[in-house]
Amino acid sequence: MTTLVAHERNDSTRADLKRLRSNGEIPAVVYGSDIKTVSISINNSDLLKALRKGGRNGIISLELNGKSKDVLLRDYQNDKITRDILHADFLQVNKNTEIDTRVSVVLKGTSKGEKAGGIVNQVLHELDITAKADDIPDTFEIDITKFEIGDTVSVGDLRKEYSNCTIHHEDEETIVLIDYVKTEVKEEEESEVEASGV
Repeated sequence: MTTLVAHERNDSTRADLKRLRSNGEIPAVVYGSDIKTVSISINNSDLLKALRKGGRNGIISLELNGKSKDVLLRDYQNDKITRDILHADFLQVNKNTEIDTRVSVVLKGTSKGEKAGGIVNQVLHELDITAKADDIPDTFEIDITKFEIGDTVSVGDLRKEYSNCTIHHEDEETIVLIDYVKTEVKEEEESEVEASGV
């Protein structure tokens, strides 16, 4: 678990927030079922290090006013141009707290189907789940290295491997499919020839 030091803040004017960000800090809030919402500031670099180490869904130990709280990064806002984090929301949790969240699907490797002229068609890039805070996967990883053209992975294929979380999708929903592009291209060419009357 990574540790992040936070400082309580009372300033909320635009000038205050601009000065805060210019000093390498990010305005944020922490909230939970048994605490009131607290406005805090955290160091930008420290947050990025915590995310790299623990992942997007990793539990962070937030030190505030001499006390430590287990939190999740629930949401954040980016600058549309620089992509810098402008604001962050942290949810206080314990390891048995069940969280509704969304987890990214990451494909690993280059499939045999691609090498044979196919294309990877990823239908679902994120999955909605419910899991205890300590069981939330950072990502759903699917190794497609051995996949041939026509191979698919559906939500049902992931349930056994990730049995410690509830995936809110139907089993038959396709996550990724290796399509055969050459057939489609050939059919398009044949259609163009027929349309031209050749």
